[in-house]
Amino acid sequence: MDIRQLRYFIAIVEEKTISAAATKLHLSQPPLSQQLKNMENHLNVQLFERRGRTLELTDAGKTLYKHALKITKYMEESEREVRETANGEHGTLTLGVNTLSNEHLSTTIQRYHQQHPNITFKIQQNDSAQLCQLVRDRILELAIIRFPLELNDFSILHLKTEPFYFICSSKEILPSSTVTYEDIHHYPLIIPSTEGLGLHYIIMEQFSNYGLATPRLSECSDIALLLELVESGFYASVVPETVIRQQKGYNIHAVKISNEALNSSSGLIWLKDHFLSKTSQNFIKLLKEELEK
Repeated sequence: MDIRQLRYFIAIVEEKTISAAATKLHLSQPPLSQQLKNMENHLNVQLFERRGRTLELTDAGKTLYKHALKITKYMEESEREVRETANGEHGTLTLGVNTLSNEHLSTTIQRYHQQHPNITFKIQQNDSAQLCQLVRDRILELAIIRFPLELNDFSILHLKTEPFYFICSSKEILPSSTVTYEDIHHYPLIIPSTEGLGLHYIIMEQFSNYGLATPRLSECSDIALLLELVESGFYASVVPETVIRQQKGYNIHAVKISNEALNSSSGLIWLKDHFLSKTSQNFIKLLKEELEK
């Protein structure tokens, strides 16, 4: 049996005659009678008994009718959900986020959920290089990463450019409200990036550009732990402005580094020339709208 035959069967049950069911289905009577006969032969049961001019279900027919209603309803729901998924109204948004994601991301996700309440989220945190690989492997469709990275495979939506800040324990006495690389190069530094990645490269490059001895940098991708170490005076750090905005309640000094050329950029990436779900397309559209405000 197939779904078409089940729908024929339901129509016969509800109309109680072959002729009425054929009219409802816009069929002629003989083909519908043949379909019913084929179903009974396939199941090797009698589905109806004739009572005068009408048909009544046998016990076997009642059982089939119960399941036919469930099956056709499930099929209709499945077809509707598939269409809605294609339209971005059902499905899962797979999004990778860098350790230092935009501080407004939570608000953006909430707004997206308001517009598309049936979408679920799979949000994965990792460093930018790993996120790029996860997008290449199609484990994630979208990722928010930090530049610079090799991104020839990707389409990019630039999100923001922000300055760097020097942070240290509030016990330290700083000479002014801004600092230079000359001021901070003697501090033991711990940064929220791994060697070879964007932030690490940018910070190291700045010391080199100013002819300063390259510091030995410690690394920590756990921002809360990094700030605790800075608060204790064990380390100082160089971080993008996002960290200052995201993290409150730490007894630290945060002063802007006065070099205007130094900044950190982030963006949303997805694979070029690959299928992108409507779910992800809608998220990109929302981000663009927010950037235009």
